[in-house]
Amino acid sequence: MRTGLLAKKLGMTRIFKDDGSHVPVTVLHLDQLQVVATRTEERDGYSAVQLGWGKAKVKNVTQPNRGHFARAKVEPKLKLVEFRVAADALLEVGATLSAAHFTAGQKVDVCGTSKGKGFAGGMKRWNFAGLEASHGVSVSHRSLGSTGNRQDPGKTFKNKKMAGHLGVERITTLNLEVAAVDAERGLLMIKGAVPGSKDGYVLVRDAIKRRRPADAAFPAALVEASDRSASAD
Repeated sequence: MRTGLLAKKLGMTRIFKDDGSHVPVTVLHLDQLQVVATRTEERDGYSAVQLGWGKAKVKNVTQPNRGHFARAKVEPKLKLVEFRVAADALLEVGATLSAAHFTAGQKVDVCGTSKGKGFAGGMKRWNFAGLEASHGVSVSHRSLGSTGNRQDPGKTFKNKKMAGHLGVERITTLNLEVAAVDAERGLLMIKGAVPGSKDGYVLVRDAIKRRRPADAAFPAALVEASDRSASAD
């Protein structure tokens, strides 16, 4: 099991195939995605890598985190996330990951926070059918209907599906296809939609229900130091 990637969702567009057909894709951006820390079985009881995305202003970073980044000798990051990995898939602190970590055509799982939709009724939140349009129903067509029981137990059970807050939940979509990879610009293009709103962060990992491609980089695809200096220029 190798690490996944942390990316920012830029939005949706489409790409064209050689035969002229088009594929709707979601564009994900990797910005200076570096290894900030590692976890080992001997020290922490499990194996994992901590990744940091982007570059944060020092004044916006808490004092404890400043020391954390200083020990790793990396610039302060906007977002931190941790991925469980196998012991032989640990990476060196300071290594920069590339979008070439995934290959075109590979299946991946994408995890993000769904869009918030505020207070929603039962039909929108749970796909209830609503009440009938006739037979005496008046001004209650989109209501829930009965939510209780008879005299025994005489109450509404907990977790009953009712109107309430919708969205802002952790959602994982399985077996999405990587349509294209632009390693130079740090872009991943995923076929179809992924959870979350524009400019939100998502986690991309190898699909757990599909075999990893044989040509996928292990333990990870890294950006060489020469490539980083060239892109900075």
